[in-house]
Amino acid sequence: MSTAKQQVESLLHKLPENCTLEDIQYHLYVLDKVRQGLDDARRYGTVSQEEAEKQLSKWLTE
Repeated sequence: MSTAKQQVESLLHKLPENCTLEDIQYHLYVLDKVRQGLDDARRYGTVSQEEAEKQLSKWLTE
């Protein structure tokens, strides 16, 4: 498991040299949200594509 600092360093190496502070903030935000989503999936489980479509269908037609 890499540390937060290692993740940021890895991200910075992948971004172009001319990126802005806003670009960096956006990528850090996305990285954090993906990490949170993966943690939630491990903690609470996931549903199949079929089940997700079934639930969405109910929500969109009500």
